[in-house]
Amino acid sequence: MGKTRKAILLVAGGMLLMSACAVAQAVPAPSVPAPPTPTVDNAVIRNVQNFIAPQQISTSLSIVLLVTVLSLAPAILVMTTSFTRIIVVLGFLRQAMATQQSPPNQVLIGLALFLTFFIMAPTYQEVNQKAIQPYIRGEITSQQEVMTAALEPIRTFMFKQVNPRDLALFIEIAKLPRPNTPDDVPTLVLVPGFILSELRIAFQIGFLIYIPFLIIDMVVASTLMAMGMLMLPPVFVSLPFKIIMFVLADGWRLMLESLVQSFQ
Repeated sequence: MGKTRKAILLVAGGMLLMSACAVAQAVPAPSVPAPPTPTVDNAVIRNVQNFIAPQQISTSLSIVLLVTVLSLAPAILVMTTSFTRIIVVLGFLRQAMATQQSPPNQVLIGLALFLTFFIMAPTYQEVNQKAIQPYIRGEITSQQEVMTAALEPIRTFMFKQVNPRDLALFIEIAKLPRPNTPDDVPTLVLVPGFILSELRIAFQIGFLIYIPFLIIDMVVASTLMAMGMLMLPPVFVSLPFKIIMFVLADGWRLMLESLVQSFQ
């Protein structure tokens, strides 16, 4: 009886185990969600493609070129306008009068700038009419054409002021053939020739400015030596005479009038 009961229990246990396995196989296992596949936004791809497009690269280079030109604008203003001659002459005037820092540098530079704008106004008006306004109206679409049209009045102004010897010097240095017309002269050769001419004229004007003030210094120095005042610096005594002579002669008007007329 005992053995029969044990056999029955073993059979029953085996059947229960088989039933549990069958149930486990019948019930589906819970599904685990797969990790999301990384996707790239199409808008980002389109933006990247737009940025590397040839026309966008050309626009970026144009912006870089514009920023470069703006950073070089002071040098362009100094080298291609009447500013060089004016500021050098005003510097000679201050040194000839021996007034040290009066007028200060800011005043001289401001005066030179406004005189430059006044002298260059007809040239820049021509640049505006021939290059800027047609480009705004859409009559000129190429940037190369705009630059060529804008350079033409400036080159005309520089050709009127440049000394032929100075221009020939830089043509010879650049080993260029002899030009037959002004159009044959490159701008890179015209600009240094123009600057050299401006410096020559400015130094010539400075020499003429020094003469009357030098005479006053010599007269004052001779008078002090004749009076035995060797310890008194002649500059301190001659400075008031220079100032009063310059004021009585209306020197500022004569100076500015001569500078403006020298470009006409």
